[in-house]
Amino acid sequence: MKKIFTISALAAAFSLQAQFTVSIQAPADFKDQDAILYTLNGSKDIIVTKEQSKNNTWTFKYPKNYLGMMKVYFPNSNNTFNFISENKNVSVKLETQANKIKDIIYLDEANDIMSELQEGSQKKELILPALAQIKEYYKDNTEFGKALKTEINRLSGNASGIDQAQHPFIYFYNTNYSKFLSGDASKKINQEEIINFIDKSNDMLETSSLLRPILVSYLNSGGNTNVTASVDKLLDRLKVETPRGQAVLSELIDIFDVYDMQDFKDKYLNLAKNLKCTITDRLASTLKSNANVEMGAVFPNYKFNSPVNTTAKSLQDIKADKKVVIFWSSTCSHCESELPQLLAKYSDLKAKNVQIVGLSLDVDKDSYSKKIAAFPWINDSEFKGWNSTYVDTYNVHATPTYFILDANNKIISKPEHVGDVLEYFKLK
Repeated sequence: MKKIFTISALAAAFSLQAQFTVSIQAPADFKDQDAILYTLNGSKDIIVTKEQSKNNTWTFKYPKNYLGMMKVYFPNSNNTFNFISENKNVSVKLETQANKIKDIIYLDEANDIMSELQEGSQKKELILPALAQIKEYYKDNTEFGKALKTEINRLSGNASGIDQAQHPFIYFYNTNYSKFLSGDASKKINQEEIINFIDKSNDMLETSSLLRPILVSYLNSGGNTNVTASVDKLLDRLKVETPRGQAVLSELIDIFDVYDMQDFKDKYLNLAKNLKCTITDRLASTLKSNANVEMGAVFPNYKFNSPVNTTAKSLQDIKADKKVVIFWSSTCSHCESELPQLLAKYSDLKAKNVQIVGLSLDVDKDSYSKKIAAFPWINDSEFKGWNSTYVDTYNVHATPTYFILDANNKIISKPEHVGDVLEYFKLK
């Protein structure tokens, strides 16, 4: 199995004349210096480059054609926002408060249009049904009745009048979102239509953020009893030797992981492992993150950020007969119910020389600190939420996620729930 190597010398690429620039302005009291630019491949963010602030402005130079979703992330404050590129200069002004983004003002035409369309789409989905019900109680000839009718007509309007030549990505996104994901029951799309769309779409499918939800819709349309037949039909059409086929295969493996469909995940992960063709970066990353957490694999080391209840510098520095690693969050309702059960048996686990390590996906430091005050085990967090480095490394899709390691840091169990952890140690 070979891997396709894309241009790795980004520095060399960026020395060329930029195809377009992304300019971000922030107020003087916004304290972040570093900002990271991402593009999108399916549902995976791809790092492009990092820039430092100059007079509270970040300027990214993108060297190639790109039509699709982009993201800028400020790692120090964990601020992030999304926008689009239509291969033209992007200009954004941020309004902030207490070092958090409060509002985003899009100064370029494409993002201004896209922002208005998405705001209108949200109102159409959330507000329009309520207004239609309210209208039944008001006569059309009253002032409020007239205002209701005007607003209903405005929200019901068709936003498809986008010039495809002028705004190709906006046209692609809104047309296909409306067709496949709007939830309009009158527009039932069959599997063949979805297959044809995925097969015939240009590269904007991968950069649009539509691929994963459309695949979920496709699987749902086939029913729970026909998952294998649906997936095989789709992959046979796309051919897994192609970049599109491998992008879809990667997304499907992740979908089965997220929805705890282990048998299907294993089946198609094995298909990916056994490919003899050249594989794409996207599929390679899926294979790597899954290989990191296979049964029997040595758990990749993690260097602690600011650990509590230990002097160890990294995960592998911790000496114990066994370790229970938990990925959790103070805002996770399942963690709220499961971790106290672990706490109740903590003394018994320590007596067996079992060490617990909690790696948090929190963003708010105060919330995290209050919660870990009750947890006597080792705790650490990057305070970056789902942007934490260990999300990709350990293939984390949900909280809580558990791993049990032996003294040599090999994965010996992957419990689904806290009850499975306690049962493994015969404490249930």
